[in-house]
Amino acid sequence: MISYAPLYKTMKEKNVSTYKLINEFGVSRSLLDRLKHNKPISTTTLNDLCGFLDCRVEDIVEYIKEEEASEKNE
Repeated sequence: MISYAPLYKTMKEKNVSTYKLINEFGVSRSLLDRLKHNKPISTTTLNDLCGFLDCRVEDIVEYIKEEEASEKNE
């Protein structure tokens, strides 16, 4: 499972709000909803987020094995 939990930590560290992503960088609300619900995004979008936040891919996304994901939900 792909998780975007690191994105929110990176945003906090860089003092970037969702408001700023929308209004300064042109990120759509639908993309933010996709990220919030760990839905797929394109590598182009991932590249854009890295550029906006001046960070690496692993600062935005992490892979969690299915077994670990189900254990977290229990």
